[in-house]
Amino acid sequence: MKQALTLTLLAFVAGGAAHAADQMRMAVTTSFHNSGLADVLLPEIEKDLDLEVQLLVVGTGQALKLGLAGDVDAILVHSRAAEEAFVSEGYGTHRREIMYNDFVFIGPANDPARIGTAETATTALQNIATSEAPFVSRGDDSGTHKKELSLWSEAEITVDTFGTWYNAVGAGMGAALNTASGLNAYVLADRASWLNFGNKGDLALLFAGDPVLFNQYAYLPVNPARHSHVKSDLAAKLEAWLTSDQAQALIDGYTIDGETLFVFNAE
Repeated sequence: MKQALTLTLLAFVAGGAAHAADQMRMAVTTSFHNSGLADVLLPEIEKDLDLEVQLLVVGTGQALKLGLAGDVDAILVHSRAAEEAFVSEGYGTHRREIMYNDFVFIGPANDPARIGTAETATTALQNIATSEAPFVSRGDDSGTHKKELSLWSEAEITVDTFGTWYNAVGAGMGAALNTASGLNAYVLADRASWLNFGNKGDLALLFAGDPVLFNQYAYLPVNPARHSHVKSDLAAKLEAWLTSDQAQALIDGYTIDGETLFVFNAE
């Protein structure tokens, strides 16, 4: 009887192991994670694919470094030039666009730098620099940070000449927004993180709509030719799901207070 019970338990354990979900690791941006969309997508992915996607939440720069080292199987980031370099150098097999939203300027509701009436994103930054109003930068080589630096460059303003009004926090989007709330400062954020941010204080969305603020997210599988241990088969399964009609419905249908956070545009 004891032997039969032991065999039954072993069969149960073996059966459970056989049906355990596959696992893969994906590096994602803090802005994607802070949006709350991951909490919607991941349970559906696990249910549909029997696949557990373990997220490493970092800035785009660090996500790409994890891919370079082969520490993840895929990445989901938002800095096109850096992504294309990652693929062209052979670290990613390809780049697949999934969804987009936009960057927005957040700042004190009374808007001392008057960016709310600016015609362009670069004019908004020029107003902030001229007034020396407090500004918070991610300062972490993330996609948002890269976008901010490119905008300063387009505005013909050199970041290294800034004074104490410019605050680089070297942290994720949530931490940057918290710092901006505490300092009542301006900050560049992605719309999704802003909408899902709970500690708004006296901050408000002051400027948006310039086409230069378009914010595309893309999926890049890590190249198994560089790192033979990566789970390219699972990365391919996830990509197929992320570009499916079901993913489109979930992404386009994800709202906060009636506002859409992302728009699906995979092809």
